[in-house]
Amino acid sequence: MSANGSIDAVLFDFGGVFTESPFLAAREAGIELGIDVDVAFDLCFGTYHDDGDHPWHRLERGEMTLEDARQALRAMAAARGYDVDPVDFLMRLARDDVQRPAVVERAFAVKERGLRTALVTNNVMEFGEGWRSLVPVDELFDVVVDSCHAGVRKPDPRIYRMALDAADVDAERAVFLDDHEPNVAAAKALGMQGIVVGRDRLAAFDELEKLLSGGT
Repeated sequence: MSANGSIDAVLFDFGGVFTESPFLAAREAGIELGIDVDVAFDLCFGTYHDDGDHPWHRLERGEMTLEDARQALRAMAAARGYDVDPVDFLMRLARDDVQRPAVVERAFAVKERGLRTALVTNNVMEFGEGWRSLVPVDELFDVVVDSCHAGVRKPDPRIYRMALDAADVDAERAVFLDDHEPNVAAAKALGMQGIVVGRDRLAAFDELEKLLSGGT
């Protein structure tokens, strides 16, 4: 029997849940540089939900070094007439984040309910020490599935199955939080419930609380 009657585990994204959204960072950088926000997003991430050979996708799968991906991204931007370093777009994620302490507190409250917790993150090998310093990873999560170590990235269903298997939970008894709607859609296609996290990340935790409490 699960802790709340229907959900045994909560799976979290990292960027966009425990930090501001990297997609927002790219778009903000585009505005500052006078680049169309959709172009700025594409310069950095490509078509993010279509897993392919884009340098950022390969980087998140651990197939490229950060420096090699950075040079490839700069060359791709230059070919489109932009003298920018897309990786610099993401450096703003290290800035102060007023929501993070409350987000961490809410995540701890989930675990204190007796639920299993997992982190399912598309990430970069060279960012590992940095992102892990932002939250108490080992205390918050029973399972960590990092794309650059797993060799597979969201929204590929295999990365969700890795997390579900490691948490020993069925998809139908899990909920997934992510700031990128296609990632949530992929989780739902496997049978999980899903919550898309917006700019007010605490609102997503309010939605999660209603779900865990059996509300609608």
